[in-house]
Order: sequence, then C-alpha cells, then structure tokens
Amino acid sequence: MNTISLFFIFLILSSLQPAIQRRVVESRRVNAIRNLEQQRGSRVILLIHRQESISLLGIPISRFINIEDSEQILRAIRLTPANVPIDLILHTPGGLVLATEQIARALIRHGAKVTVFIPHYAMSGGTMLAMAADEIVMDENAVLGPVDPQLGNVAAASILKVLEAKPPEKMDDQTLITADVARKAIAQVQRFVRALLEDSVPRQKVDPAHIDTIVDRLTTGQVTHDYPISVEEATDMGLPVTVGLPLEIYGLMDLYPQPMMGRPTVQYIPLPYQNPPSLPTGQGRPE
Repeated sequence: MNTISLFFIFLILSSLQPAIQRRVVESRRVNAIRNLEQQRGSRVILLIHRQESISLLGIPISRFINIEDSEQILRAIRLTPANVPIDLILHTPGGLVLATEQIARALIRHGAKVTVFIPHYAMSGGTMLAMAADEIVMDENAVLGPVDPQLGNVAAASILKVLEAKPPEKMDDQTLITADVARKAIAQVQRFVRALLEDSVPRQKVDPAHIDTIVDRLTTGQVTHDYPISVEEATDMGLPVTVGLPLEIYGLMDLYPQPMMGRPTVQYIPLPYQNPPSLPTGQGRPE
C-alpha cells in the first residue's frame, strides 16, 4: 500500500470520526436516560441549553426555550401514561413566554407526580417550569431566577418607573405606549404564576399563605432579571425545594458538555481526593 493510499484512508477515517463519536455519545445518553427511568419508574425529559457556535465562523448563539422545545416536550408528555411520574431535568436561561406557558400547563395537567431537577440553573422561564412541578430538586449551589417580563432588553417594571418620575404630559407617545404594554405584561405573568401556584395547592406543593409573597418577589422587578435565587432564598419565599440530586443527574449533564472551541477554561483531575495532596518537602502552608 503506497503513501497516497494511506493518505486517502486517513482522510476517510478522519471524516467519519465525528459522526462515529456523535453516535457513541448519543447511545450513552439514551442508555443513561433509560437507566434513570428504570431506577425512578418515571419518564425522564431533558431540557438542556448550552451555548453553541456556528461551524467555522465561531459566532456564538445563545440557546433558549423556543417553540420547537415546547413541541417536543408536549409530545413527550402526551406519550406518558397519566399514572407515570415525569422527571424534568432543567438547565436553561429561560426563553419565550408562549413556549414556556405551553410546557408549564402540560406539566400541571399531568396526572402523576412531576419533579423538576436543577443541577446548575433554571432562570426566568426555567423557574416558571419549576413552579409547575410538584417538587423542585436542586443542587445546593443551583439557582432560580425572577420571572418578571422583559420588553426587549428592558424590564417591564423599570419602564413603569418612568411613569412615577415624569408626568404624562412630558412623555412622548411611544413611551406611554410602551408603559401600557409593560403594565399588561406584568399583569399577565402575575396571573399565570398565581395560576401555577394555586393549581399546586391541592397537591400540597405550596402553602397558600406564601403565594402572594412568591408572586410579588418573582414578578415585580424588585431585583434585576439575572438575579440568582439561591436554594435558601427559594425555600424562604415558600417554594417546594428539596436539596440533593441523584448522582445519575450529574452523569447525564456530563454527556451534554459545552462545545469546545479551544482550550478548556476550567480543568481539573476528576478524582475524589479523600485527603489534601501532600506538599513537596520544605514547603509549608500559609498561616
């Protein structure tokens, strides 16, 4: 076999390698999901958004909850018998209100228990989906986020603040129109969040006395939209949060890594250190 033949064989194998790797990873994902379903006796649904990049150009695209997501999740829920619990694994910055509400309504209509697992974060629309569940299970360092509506890049609550700072006769028509839309957007989100929480009361997810507190703190723009709500704060406001994810959830997340565009920004040796590494002779620890 000459050098040219070897070169072409190398090119063919190199071109096939990415496809083979994708098939292997996909097979590992399916097996991991099936194993978790068998352990918990549930339907496992993953909604994981990573930041991806366009091939070659390297232009970042932020992923978020969209209509395609709602179509796929609604189909998965339809295919799940009413007596089979649903486990939804969430990792998302949020997304479209329409898609989020469709998914949330389908979750609260499901007959069996719905559990949401949050290994890292479920912001905005992700938090709304969490509130549609019977139980929210979070890593101790995971966070939720406010669900106050945004008009473009501006919080609806901040737009309404303009009305308090200036009299209407000193505002242009566009500002007044935007403020009217902002007021409606906040009212719509508040109605939906309240409906989610009140629906959960018969299942004893949320104490009815906490509903007003949750609605007020999540929808009125008291903090910025990217404010991280910790496990402790979520529990304090009355959300049904449980701390401690099954190890299998972390294993699943490892199968959905951030696409690599160069050197890793975080690197470590994945071993459980039982004892701290010993220092070389002559080196002491700082006092």
